[in-house]
Amino acid sequence: MRFDWDDLRFFLAIARAGTLAGAARTLGVNHSTVFRRLNAMEAGLQARLFERLPEGYEPTPAGEALWRRAERVEEEAQAIEREVSGQDIRLSGRVRLTTTDTLANGFLAPLFRDFGERYPGIELELLVVGTFLDLARREADVAIRPTPAPPENLIGRNLGSIRWGIYGARDYLRQRPPLTEPSRPEGHRFIGGSELIGHLAAIRWLDERVPASDIALRTNSIVAAMGAARAGVGLAVLPHYMARQERELQCVLAIGPEVATDLWLLIHPDLRHSARIRAFMTFAVNAVGQRRAELEGR
Repeated sequence: MRFDWDDLRFFLAIARAGTLAGAARTLGVNHSTVFRRLNAMEAGLQARLFERLPEGYEPTPAGEALWRRAERVEEEAQAIEREVSGQDIRLSGRVRLTTTDTLANGFLAPLFRDFGERYPGIELELLVVGTFLDLARREADVAIRPTPAPPENLIGRNLGSIRWGIYGARDYLRQRPPLTEPSRPEGHRFIGGSELIGHLAAIRWLDERVPASDIALRTNSIVAAMGAARAGVGLAVLPHYMARQERELQCVLAIGPEVATDLWLLIHPDLRHSARIRAFMTFAVNAVGQRRAELEGR
């Protein structure tokens, strides 16, 4: 029997995705490589691990048993990687940061520039995705996330509170009466959020007040909502730190603290002794602290 430990990565990717194409995308390889590695693994173990069904790959009983053990091996491997990385005392190497597109574009870009000038030996890798990456699985080293309750398995610092307001283009506003209350639009149109961002407190706040008939556009992107507001489609609920950078936009109504969201800088505890992680955390806390009024719309 022949067994290659690296085959477990391919096996887990297929088990989680349910298709060879999905596993290939996860691993960053082509479809044929995944197919070849699976066949070699099954031949080495002398066991069939997946049923090839029209709708995808379904684990056999042997595959189910291997899946449970493979995930434990993966967890141990990730723990070893975190522990070793956490002892690294060099101010060099890579820091993988994940955050939202709005923060990356509208607030954190100067921080990236200044950090690179201060620590030229440390390479920042920015990961902007629609979902929160798992720090325990080393999908990223550091996260800067808006969240009311950070996961208990992570440690970090509260960077401040993100406040929101209703914004519109100056040309759009000149053609309409002042807005005093969203539930009484008085000729105004609004840009709402789709179901994909319906969990945001600011989006819920708008939906609870504005009649559906007055929503001109819905989008799953705050960046797209800002672009639509800038183009005069209607009024949008936007974070102050992002909207105030647009000269064409004007705040017509500031929303109270009931829709504010805390901003957290988070890492896995195993990385707290890494010199480059500590350097980034200290730098980020100080840099954001100097712009806290901008973050909070004061």
